[in-house]
Amino acid sequence: MKQIKIISLIFLCLLITKCGKTEKEEPGSTPAQPINIPDDMVLIPAGYFTMGGDSADEAPKHRIWVDSFLIDKTEVTNRQYMEFVKATGHPKPMYFRDPDFNRPDQPVVGVSHYDALSYAIWAGKRLPAEAEWEKAARGGVEGKEFPWGDEAPKGKCNYAPAGEKGADGHENTAIAGSFPPNPYGLYDMAGNVWEWCNDFYSAEYYQIGDEKNPVGPDSGYTRVLRGGSYLSIKPRHLRCSFRLELKPFVQDRYYGFRCAKSL
Repeated sequence: MKQIKIISLIFLCLLITKCGKTEKEEPGSTPAQPINIPDDMVLIPAGYFTMGGDSADEAPKHRIWVDSFLIDKTEVTNRQYMEFVKATGHPKPMYFRDPDFNRPDQPVVGVSHYDALSYAIWAGKRLPAEAEWEKAARGGVEGKEFPWGDEAPKGKCNYAPAGEKGADGHENTAIAGSFPPNPYGLYDMAGNVWEWCNDFYSAEYYQIGDEKNPVGPDSGYTRVLRGGSYLSIKPRHLRCSFRLELKPFVQDRYYGFRCAKSL
C-alpha cells in the first residue's frame, strides 16, 4: 500500500511538472517544422516586441506577441505588379507610363489599398498587419527609432532631408534594395514609398488592442500606411512607430506596398 502511494505521488509530481511547462510556453508556439521560405521573402520569428512610441496615436508603448510570418524583402516592384496585370486584366498602375516611376525594379506606385489587396490575393499572400509591419521594421532590435538604429536618416534611406529632393541621389523612387537592409534583411522599411497595411486606422487602437497578434479595428474609414516615402521631409515620418492614415481608394506616387504570408 505504501509503495502504491509513493508511485502515485511520483506520477502526480511528473504531471504537475509537465503542466507547468505547458503553461509557460509562449503563445502560438508549435513544434519545429521545416519552413519553405521563398527567395523574395524573409521569415520573421515569433516573439514579443514593444510597439508604438510617445507621440499622439503611437501611444502608449505596449508589449505584444506576434506569431512568426513571412514578409517580402522589398516593396512590390513594377515588374512584379505588371505580371499580375497581364495575368488578371487588373487596371495598370497610375504611373506605369511615367519614366520617373516605371522602371521595372522601382517599387510600384499609384496603387490603392484595394489594388494592393488584389495583388496580394493573386500572389497567394496578404497585406501585413500593422503590428507585423512594425515588428519586421524593427529588425529584432528593441527601442530604436529607425530600422537601422538611432542614427540620422541621411544616407540610410531614400527621403528628402530638409526638403532637398534628390539630396540622397534619387530624385524619385529608388530601385528596390538600393539602401542597406535592416537586421532582418528587409530593404526600404523607411523611405522610398509609404506601404499599405491591412489594418483600419484608429488613433485609440493601441489603448484597447489585443496583446497577441493584433489586427486593428473591425471597421473604419481609413487604412494604415507605414514607413515614409522619398518625399518625406521630416525624419519622424521614417520612424518604425510612425503611423499614417489614408482613404483606401487613394492612388498617388508616394504609395506602394509589400506583402506578407502566414505560415
